Amino acid sequence: MYDLKLKIWLERDGRFVISDGRAKLLRKVKDAGSLSKAAKEMGMSYRHAWGILHRIAQNAGGEVVKSLRGGTKGGVTTLTPFGEEILREYENKVASLQSQFENGWRKPSVTADAIIVRDHEIALIRRGREPYKGSYALPGGFLNYGETLEQCVVREALEETGLRTEIVGLVGVYSAPNRDPRGHFVTAVFHVRPIGGTLKAGDDAEEAEWFHLDHLPQFAFDHGKIVQEFLTRKKERSAK
Repeated sequence: MYDLKLKIWLERDGRFVISDGRAKLLRKVKDAGSLSKAAKEMGMSYRHAWGILHRIAQNAGGEVVKSLRGGTKGGVTTLTPFGEEILREYENKVASLQSQFENGWRKPSVTADAIIVRDHEIALIRRGREPYKGSYALPGGFLNYGETLEQCVVREALEETGLRTEIVGLVGVYSAPNRDPRGHFVTAVFHVRPIGGTLKAGDDAEEAEWFHLDHLPQFAFDHGKIVQEFLTRKKERSAK
């Protein structure tokens, strides 16, 4: 799994003022009341830390720290009101952007899965990668931009099993936020029937096999529950 990272910085009149590293230094100076302590905590020399503060002041157009010498505890370094303003502005913007990214920009992924049935058998793939590597799953995958769910499920069935299929009907839409450990996935599951091709593993599947509906393997994700719901409805329709 990969995590998306963002780098945020503030500029003034096109000049770089502050980003995460510089903000951490200002925050540590503010909390410790000492530039030497802040520099030590960040693993840098006092001279290097002072140089960073000087560049912030130069590009921002005002002093960001003030130092008081002497006293029982030695010298004290604090942020100026201007330095406080810069730090507050940066931290507020970062918090706002993180909130938007986590709660506003992040959207569920959309997929389509196929229940491919012939007679009393179902075609399943054995996953070749995590999560659930080695477990069996319904053939399926991500919806492409500009593609319908119906086109997606037929394409994914062909790519993962080598079978050409046609749609019989929609089984259901499954959207529980915790159904996939990789994140929030919404899937449309279709009942399809094979109309050509030979069953063979493709894409990221290790194997593709036919299983009798009375002897099903260990499933990945919530696919076992989905298949059981499909079989129950199928049996109920047959009994009418």
